Amino acid sequence: QVQLVESGGGLVQAGGSLRLSCAASGIIFGINDMGWYRQAPGKQRELVAAITSGSSTNYADSVKGRFAISRDNAKNMVYLQMNSLKPEDTAVYYCNARVVAVIGGLEVWGQGTLVTVSS
Repeated sequence: QVQLVESGGGLVQAGGSLRLSCAASGIIFGINDMGWYRQAPGKQRELVAAITSGSSTNYADSVKGRFAISRDNAKNMVYLQMNSLKPEDTAVYYCNARVVAVIGGLEVWGQGTLVTVSS
């Protein structure tokens, strides 16, 4: 069974920074795209940032220049460095990965970590 576990969420003042981490565990033969999504109360889940196995990145316009996604393929981990946080960044952040496992290709989601930015 493949699992993703996020950590690093919390409460921060506007202008502050947080770093989210996501660790993939289980029998994994490889991980393709990884990403971070978020869902604010009453809103749909949206893509925040994504990174390919070759480390090409893609960001939502709302976070460009403030957030940075990275990954450590040796550790099966993905990170999201969030700087200059704004109250509108408040949401539950979910890690996502497309992995190659024993049963084949899987899309896996983490349980989410709450980020709250106070004004």
